[in-house]
Amino acid sequence: MAGTIACVRCGRPEAPALTRQPVPGKAGLEIRDKVCADCWAEWQRVEVMVINELRLNFMDPAAQETLNQHMREFLFSGGGPGASGGIPIGGPGPAS
Repeated sequence: MAGTIACVRCGRPEAPALTRQPVPGKAGLEIRDKVCADCWAEWQRVEVMVINELRLNFMDPAAQETLNQHMREFLFSGGGPGASGGIPIGGPGPAS
């Protein structure tokens, strides 16, 4: 898929579309169809902060689920135009 889409995150009616599915499965299809390339790039920067702030250890399967939850909140929480960093980072990390 190429061209433009109406992005649910930033609200732009003709935002640049992702050229491929960014993650596997139904979630990847939904992201490709509803989220623009610019908002996906923004998520990739925020994703690093989430992983570091929450000290996610991907040897624990719950860590991937936590990251997926933050991704969905960031991309689909209705941030609207001008929204940036729409997820709360912090709170309890994994038990040490």
